[in-house]
Amino acid sequence: MAGQLPVLSACMFGRFRMTYGDSPLSFGRSMTKVQKLLLILLYSGEEGIARNKLLEDLYGREDVLDAANNLRVTSHRLKKMLKDAGLPEYDYVTAKNGIYYWTAPMETQVDALQFEKLVSRANQEPDEGVCICLLKQACEMYSGEFLQELSGEEWVLMESLRYKSLYTESLLHICSYLKECKEYEEILRICSPACEMYPFDEWQSIRMECYIAMKRYKDAFKEYENTEKLFFEELGISPSEKMMAQLKSMGEWVSGDPRIISKIKENLKEDEGEEGAFYCSLPSFRDEYRFVCRVMERSGQSMYLMLCTVMDEKGYPMEDKEKLEDMSEELYFAIRYSLRRCDSFTRYSPAQFLLLLVGTNMENCSLVSGRIAAAFSKKHRSWRNHLDCYAFPVADLENETSQVHFTN
Repeated sequence: MAGQLPVLSACMFGRFRMTYGDSPLSFGRSMTKVQKLLLILLYSGEEGIARNKLLEDLYGREDVLDAANNLRVTSHRLKKMLKDAGLPEYDYVTAKNGIYYWTAPMETQVDALQFEKLVSRANQEPDEGVCICLLKQACEMYSGEFLQELSGEEWVLMESLRYKSLYTESLLHICSYLKECKEYEEILRICSPACEMYPFDEWQSIRMECYIAMKRYKDAFKEYENTEKLFFEELGISPSEKMMAQLKSMGEWVSGDPRIISKIKENLKEDEGEEGAFYCSLPSFRDEYRFVCRVMERSGQSMYLMLCTVMDEKGYPMEDKEKLEDMSEELYFAIRYSLRRCDSFTRYSPAQFLLLLVGTNMENCSLVSGRIAAAFSKKHRSWRNHLDCYAFPVADLENETSQVHFTN
């Protein structure tokens, strides 16, 4: 009978989803005890799960007076839920000698279990080429953290860490093999999902290495700049010494060939069509600020630093993530298109932007603040009350009395 019915597939990496043949199954948005039981039984596979362990994973430390009776009720509801979702009527939960099993009239596939089997087969495979093929299949199945919806459950957390470790080791093994074969494009392809799932694990470093090996220096620079921006904006730290060393190595590669100067020049150029003020990462802004300060010492040109902050109703920097995301994005565009192309700005914190205004005066700072406020509140007039701007003359930055507050 199993051969006549469509395959039932359960995906546990990333968000949980099930399909019966080509048809997706829906069990509702919220994670109920019934769905938890389904996940536990599916994941237990052919070995099943002991009754005591099942009760612990299902109810945890909840004060359940009659857990065994609750389990019977939940099992009955599970069978009804599966039937309502479109599966054939069947006794999907079986208990034998204190062990609970998932039993189904159709073939059932669970991506997490298949992933682990592929990795195990690969580790026992003497042929390196076959081993790499198996590991590739496994890594392509891994689409996110194990059972994200149940990440607060202790058993899920432990399994999630174990799967991430298997994925990391497998991907590093593949990359090492492909480097020897000089298959850099394949490395770039297979590392892309890892960069998205784990942006702070520095898979970008491997991508930079590939770009450098292919002499695609512009792409390597771009990869580093994006990573630098991500690390500073999200964590407030710099990329690792390894990535810094790669930048230095890249410089050594290009400096040895005088004919490469045209390529260097091309890499340094800004992308065509970029409008508005120049946005840069916080570390880049810091370097620019220090350099312009040195230039100012010689030229005597005035320079102002402006701080724009999204405030809440009480006058503190906004912390409501949902509101701040929209307002911060709107402020970004308001600043970018209210400044001159020769001005620069950066995101200092989730609620704050720093602006560097060169060759200007306090009167112009007031005009800039007004333009930003008008653009920021164009769609929502009340937002003008949530914007706070201060300007500081760089030459007198340490004197707090020299700062000017613009009321919008």
